[in-house]
Amino acid sequence: MSTDAIAILGFFALFALMLLRVPVGMAMGLVGVTGYASIVGIGPALKLVGQTSMRTVTDYTFGVIPMFMLMGALVSVSGVSRELFKAANSLIGHLRGGLGVATVLACGGFAAICGSSVATAATFSAVAYPEMRRFNYPQSFSTGVIAAGGTLGAILPPSTVLAVYAILTQQDIGKLFMAGIVPGILAMTMYVLTIMVIVKVRPGWLPGGEAKPWSERVADLKNVWAPLVLFIFVIGGLYGGFFTPTEAGGVGASGAFILGVLRRKLDGPKIREALLSATRTAAAVFTVLIGALLFGYFLTITQSPQKLTEFLTGLGIGRYGVLALIMLMYLVLGCLMDAMAMIILTVPIIYPVIVHLGFDPIWFGVIIVMTVELGLIHPPVGMNVFVIKSVVKDVSFTTIFKGVLPFILTDILRLVILIAFPIIALWLPTRMG
Repeated sequence: MSTDAIAILGFFALFALMLLRVPVGMAMGLVGVTGYASIVGIGPALKLVGQTSMRTVTDYTFGVIPMFMLMGALVSVSGVSRELFKAANSLIGHLRGGLGVATVLACGGFAAICGSSVATAATFSAVAYPEMRRFNYPQSFSTGVIAAGGTLGAILPPSTVLAVYAILTQQDIGKLFMAGIVPGILAMTMYVLTIMVIVKVRPGWLPGGEAKPWSERVADLKNVWAPLVLFIFVIGGLYGGFFTPTEAGGVGASGAFILGVLRRKLDGPKIREALLSATRTAAAVFTVLIGALLFGYFLTITQSPQKLTEFLTGLGIGRYGVLALIMLMYLVLGCLMDAMAMIILTVPIIYPVIVHLGFDPIWFGVIIVMTVELGLIHPPVGMNVFVIKSVVKDVSFTTIFKGVLPFILTDILRLVILIAFPIIALWLPTRMG
């Protein structure tokens, strides 16, 4: 059988296994090893499994993943999300739509030290949603703003998805983290402007909260010093070249632990919960990563990426036409898969096409992560919407999607801006120490 036929069978087998709900990491590993064995032989294929698994879990560079996950888990159990929301709510919650703006700002702050969109959406479904409903905010808006705010977790550093993209494409993790900052701030700003437009168009739809005395506002603001110090220390160290990304992860996890203990926000059970959560998540990511690397060897030996590059560049639709096709594919996949699994599955195939077309790999990482996150909130099957529904039981999927719609339009506009002006993502990385 020719390598082309084996490659086609491999892709069919992969999607069949995923439809049968085999975990994506295991599916990629099985197809990769079986395909590799059918071309090279069973002995080299089995040897590849052992070498790839050992190299992945012992590679110093890959240590950035569990470290930042531990930092996020420690911050989550420390109750930082509630402090961030309370501080933002104290400042602007009394304005019309203020609770929505407070949710976006708190989501951004939490995402900047958590790095996970799913965790951000799940956390603020429990923290912000009850408060918005207490002041009679519509269910659709309340859940929609949380779904949109949750997507900030994947773009603002330290983003696990960006770290994995960097590892797969052999790009500088620190530069990718820096590339996510300005687009992340742009995303938050555009979400806030969207809420202000909604308030303007429908004045009576979003009520105001209760105004708090300035003494209480100042007290609430003082409570957010810890996550602010942690973010500035970790990202500032990366930007200035004082830490490698792996060292920054270690410093962040240690800092989150020390600050949590000093502020009496961490006790034995919470530390245990954070360690278990980070270990489970890291194990899941490494399983998918090992599977993706095994699948990558299969792709290399069948020359699938090169053939895809030839096909797409031969369509005659130009480099931006090819980019639009790739983004459309990610939007569709976003309905069906987790962001991490999507990046790990597709980047080894798509990345050579992007390099051949002359796009900047750092900029492309930001664009693709944003497209993937948009896929996680748009109908008919946005994965982040399912996360919110699992926490907020009394709201329908239709209601959540209705609330998300204005933010989807905002996301599309933001993507157009970033494609038109790549400097927005590339300005900070070019100034790193």
